[in-house]
Amino acid sequence: MEVFHAMHEPAFLAMLLPEHLHPGATPALQAALAQACSIDLLEQTAAFGRCWYHPDSDEMVLSVVAATMLGVAPGWHATLESGFAKVLVDDMLQASGMLRNAHARPAQMEHEFRIFNEGSGLRWLRLKSVPQTMASPIFEGILTDITAAKHAAMRERLSFETTRLFVGADSIDVAVTKVIQLVCENLGWDWGAYWTVEADGLGERKLTLQNFWHGQQEKLALFTQDSQSMQVRPGTGLVGRVWQQGEPRWVESMGENDDFIRKNSAMQCELRSGYIFPVAYITDEGYRHCPGVLEFYSRLTRQTEAQLPTLSATIGALIAQTAQRLEQQETIRLLAQIDGLTELANRSHFYQILDSTCKRSAANGTVFGLIFIDLDRFKPVNDAFGHEAGNVVLRGFSQRVQALSIPGKLVGRLGGDEFAILYQPDGSATPFNEQLDSLVKQVLHAAQLPFMFNGHEITVSASIGISIYPDNGLTGPELLRGADTAMYRIKKSGRNAVSYFASSTSYTLAVQQSDLAQRLTMETELHQAIADNGLYLEYQPIFAGNGQIHAIEALIRWRRANGDIVRPDVFIPIAEESRLFIQIGNWVVHRACHDLARLHRSGFENLKVHVNMAASEFTSSSLPDELRAIVEQSGIKPHHLCLELTESMLMHQPDHVIPIMSILRRLGFGISLDDFGMGYSSLAHLKNLPISSMKIDRSFIMGLPQQSEDRAIVRTIIELGRNLHLNVIAEGVETDNQLAFLRQFGDTLIQGFVLSRPRHIDDLIREYGAGLR
Repeated sequence: MEVFHAMHEPAFLAMLLPEHLHPGATPALQAALAQACSIDLLEQTAAFGRCWYHPDSDEMVLSVVAATMLGVAPGWHATLESGFAKVLVDDMLQASGMLRNAHARPAQMEHEFRIFNEGSGLRWLRLKSVPQTMASPIFEGILTDITAAKHAAMRERLSFETTRLFVGADSIDVAVTKVIQLVCENLGWDWGAYWTVEADGLGERKLTLQNFWHGQQEKLALFTQDSQSMQVRPGTGLVGRVWQQGEPRWVESMGENDDFIRKNSAMQCELRSGYIFPVAYITDEGYRHCPGVLEFYSRLTRQTEAQLPTLSATIGALIAQTAQRLEQQETIRLLAQIDGLTELANRSHFYQILDSTCKRSAANGTVFGLIFIDLDRFKPVNDAFGHEAGNVVLRGFSQRVQALSIPGKLVGRLGGDEFAILYQPDGSATPFNEQLDSLVKQVLHAAQLPFMFNGHEITVSASIGISIYPDNGLTGPELLRGADTAMYRIKKSGRNAVSYFASSTSYTLAVQQSDLAQRLTMETELHQAIADNGLYLEYQPIFAGNGQIHAIEALIRWRRANGDIVRPDVFIPIAEESRLFIQIGNWVVHRACHDLARLHRSGFENLKVHVNMAASEFTSSSLPDELRAIVEQSGIKPHHLCLELTESMLMHQPDHVIPIMSILRRLGFGISLDDFGMGYSSLAHLKNLPISSMKIDRSFIMGLPQQSEDRAIVRTIIELGRNLHLNVIAEGVETDNQLAFLRQFGDTLIQGFVLSRPRHIDDLIREYGAGLR
């Protein structure tokens, strides 16, 4: 060990000559003095040193090895403070108290303390008493260097605590501050901080102090204030260079380093050395993600003994990964609340706020209005100019409504060309109905103003229905039905106007009765269609990145006896409200599995089929056995069948649905989360769901690649799926530009008209089968 090499230097050996020994030592220490000043090979070999202390005279004798460990001269010392001159002040108080009361404590004693030498830095020593006779006034002890063991224990403890803090952390600030404190307290640093990269108003990136911790609050406050007042550009100063270059840096002497911007305040606070390192990690794709920089400073010279460099990569990676995870979680939270096209509250989030407002109003006795808006002549816009023109209208209208300077309003997009506004009184003396009238007039005007698309003026209008809490309902669904009914009356009577739900109860009842009659008639026809084999399936392929068919989705169709095709969005809601949906779902699974077996025999050997399911089907405990019997009867394997259900269906009865899903996954069936991002997604739910794939909702695909928001959302979902080892399917891909954007991600599955429309099974075999065989 290096501590013993110095014992053989001539200058050191000269210290052992008789003239360097003190003849005035207490007689009780004379024998110890003679023993101490001879080089003991046993001490050198076993790496321990001996010391003797006389509590009454406060004299101390140190062996050669013990003196080397303590960084002082061997032999006699007139006082305990002389022998322990390099012991840190805080530890010295405890050590001196133990030794000066040694005669009153005959039992074996043990104490650990720290010393600091310029050459070897901070070290830990253990002093253990040697059993003595009661008559001896001398305390005899053995010193050992336990620095290596202390460092190993600190590294293990710090690694464990750091990992525990960041796994599952909900706030990066709390976790980072605690980690800075752990590093300072366990590794002996006085001040630590975390700098993050942010963009200013002009988009220029700068590093700002985000979190810090230090002991001795008053003494280090000046350096903290100096740090908080700064913004560091990448490449400027040590912090900026570490972030830009990605390499850690030592600060040997903060007051003498011209690159250290805060050297004046550092000198006033007596800070001397430091270590700065990037908070970064390398992604699976080889990209370096670096959200910030950590720095630690000490009043001592730390480089030769510091343990921080061995832990910095682990700490930096944990913080960087946690920051990215929380960013993704925030993005997913926004996906769950914001409509991607208009940036308004989406349907589910609007419904949640509406329900909360109902409960709050019931408790407070307040009123509010619900305004239901449907754009007139919107479908002809899409038919004449395409979906992009329709998107221009939807975005433009939403921006106009949001820009209305009326407090107390929340605007949401419920889907398609339907919007809603939740409006609460503004607290003025104006009657509430007059406030509503003023708002809806502005909304009507916003809809009537022309929208420009490729040089064309597009003109629409709005039909508006209003319901008021509590007059027209006590719950969100009741208020929505009332406002929708009032809007429907305007649609029937000329459009471009406003109607209050309560203004014509008789007309409302007539409309409701007419709607009920139509639904009952269609339900009867649907019963007959099931009996007469009027239902059939078409299959839309899902393609892998290499252009091969990965799977097919079974899509149900209804052809009436007269040849008319009934759209699924018309008859499926009716089926869902009756027992017919379970019967239809059972038929679809049987038919799809039977057709898949035929496709396997035709050369599509590993093809899978996706079947849409209802949450009500997943609440049946017999479903796993029923599906297993179906696939066995069809001659396919469970992993060939993937069951699709939407997020809203899943969250309707999660306590019943998720256990059944788990059983199905264990049996090998695939489960796909459809319409991902439309309101119920969160990392807390997603990480626990037993699913094998998820579909990006087509509303996010529509804006690709032009819309930056849609690009960001799609990238986030794909990255999230990749990290959770899920297949990600982009549905509704209709243009070559959308396809090109999605194919850059390589492993994303594609489904949409740009590659293939839904086809009959015979068409699939005829068009794609030859290339597979």
